[in-house]
Amino acid sequence: MQKTMTSTTTYINNNSIHNINNQIRNFSSKLGNNIQSTSFSKTPMGVFADQLFLQPIDPSNTKPITDLKIDTKITLQQKFERAYLFKETWKSVDKEEKKLMIIRFRDLLVERLEKLASDQTQETGKPIVQAKNEIKACVDRINFFLHNFESVTADQVVRTTDQFQEILRHEPLGVIANISAWNYPFFIGLNVIIPALLTGNCVLYKPSEFSSLTGLNIMSLLYEAGVPEQAFQIVLGKSIIAQSLLALPLDGVFFTGSFKTGKSIQETLAGRMVKTQLELGGKCAAYVHKSADLAKAVASLADGAMYNTGQSCCSVERIYVDHEIYDRFVEELKLAVKSFRFSFDPTNPKTYFGPLTRGIPQIEHLQKLIGGALKRGAILELGGNVVDNAPGYFFAPTILSNVHHGMPIQKEEIFGPVVTVQPVKSRDEAAALMNDTPFGLAGSVYSECQETANFIIQKCNSGTVYWNACDRVSPYLPWTGRGHSGIGSTLGIEGITTFTKPKGIHLIGPKLGHFGAKQMSSIIPQQMLTVDQIMQAKGIEQNDYAKSPQNEMDHKSPALPSNVNIHPIDHSFPLEYDMTEENELLTDNDEDTNDLDNSNDVDLSEARSNRMRDILGEDESPQSDPSDTSNSDFTHNENLEDDFDPEDYEDLEEDSKDKK
Repeated sequence: MQKTMTSTTTYINNNSIHNINNQIRNFSSKLGNNIQSTSFSKTPMGVFADQLFLQPIDPSNTKPITDLKIDTKITLQQKFERAYLFKETWKSVDKEEKKLMIIRFRDLLVERLEKLASDQTQETGKPIVQAKNEIKACVDRINFFLHNFESVTADQVVRTTDQFQEILRHEPLGVIANISAWNYPFFIGLNVIIPALLTGNCVLYKPSEFSSLTGLNIMSLLYEAGVPEQAFQIVLGKSIIAQSLLALPLDGVFFTGSFKTGKSIQETLAGRMVKTQLELGGKCAAYVHKSADLAKAVASLADGAMYNTGQSCCSVERIYVDHEIYDRFVEELKLAVKSFRFSFDPTNPKTYFGPLTRGIPQIEHLQKLIGGALKRGAILELGGNVVDNAPGYFFAPTILSNVHHGMPIQKEEIFGPVVTVQPVKSRDEAAALMNDTPFGLAGSVYSECQETANFIIQKCNSGTVYWNACDRVSPYLPWTGRGHSGIGSTLGIEGITTFTKPKGIHLIGPKLGHFGAKQMSSIIPQQMLTVDQIMQAKGIEQNDYAKSPQNEMDHKSPALPSNVNIHPIDHSFPLEYDMTEENELLTDNDEDTNDLDNSNDVDLSEARSNRMRDILGEDESPQSDPSDTSNSDFTHNENLEDDFDPEDYEDLEEDSKDKK
């Protein structure tokens, strides 16, 4: 039944404190009317989840949906082993073939839209129109990944000269875990799954226990699209199976959820050198400047605070308003929020507000924050508690005014249909208050003055900032947090490279011109001063220093025997040569070696020098600066260094200088 919100529940306090006696109702006293507690005890928080089955429920009516068999440590280990053994195969699958699989998956999302949205609405309570919007918006994200992953993962030739080539290559991490969230299960899951698969990773996907049906739907469509089962496997269960997942020798962990859980994951993985990305919570704030178009600002912020029933990391939870327009803004915000359609049926296309997906724990969290604020002087402008006679976990959309930063509600993430409004005297105060949080996900400024907007954008310590907008995500920009909002990025080019590890490749050609024409990529400085130019400008004698690395690169190396390896930087001097024969000469007989080292009749440096001439040839000895011993062959051979004491080494250097 469609229902427009009225004042039958204490929605409005007429911006006064005299109604403070109408305290937040104790939820436990309303269990009989609002929540069937007996059914909740047998849901994911109860016996089934603790044994072999997970039982999703519909949060709009608390009724069980189905039983799902969860993973155990044994099945989890088996899934990991399948992925691990398959990762080299999947890595080598042609990019075009992977691309076609994901294109088919994208098309299946659109074809099965109604069923996918219906299942999501049933298990999370998300209003059906919003569920469909989420799935439709995935198409743009997938298209972005399809369009860019090949260029991102293609080998990049950084530099080519007559003698060498340098290449940057991006390789897949290997086997990664994706521990996902329930509030936007398609968005959040596919932000990881699609680029991870395209870049050649195998994925172990752990959906939230509150969106397991959606997780299974994603798995089925990927398999139908042709993705091998070994490349993508789902892991079902609650937090205990996620802990077991983290114990595996993974190559990467990508988590979306609360700061508390993210912190625990980071601590669990500490010391294991595992690539870890954490997309955590937010405490997003907006500043409404007195120059703002008030009607547009109110409409935008009302939706930004209440969309998806406020269950979003980037929902607007704090609004700071210039005191000149504060009272008017509060009144218009109340009217805007009250205009959103409320219904106990999330499948109704006109429904805007749905139930709270996590049920009682989420309700109690909101009640605690709201109650604490009211005790400290906040004014309840709208809502404030659960909705009377609701069949499920419905919480009234809530607006609080007269708040301050001494209240926990201004510090802690709310994650529900609750927003606070606080007056400020200046943009400086607004910027300071916006940053007065350990979170750093997103911030907004509403103003007709671009200079004011630029000021807030510059001051705002968050991964995303909006001007005259809020609560939006673009596939083309990185979605990233700061502080308690996480580490790493999804979306944007950064959201593709994050699933790869770089490899620098240094190639030295067998002859000049082996790699073709010289080429310098855009990252190579072209107009910068060289060492020679700096020395000349400073009036420093160039005789007093060795040739610069660039000069050494440019001049031709002498012909050397085939057993001589060329140093990749200094091409004029051999780094190492085959010392096998010399080592044999010195180590064939331990007694002879000891005699050689201790005999006064044997000139060790002479023996070394003679042996060097035998290997290189008298006429092929490298012509380097006699005063430069930094590239001496002997300094790069551990076996030879062990044969010398410091006095022998000094004798060898002096002997070498004399002979040249």
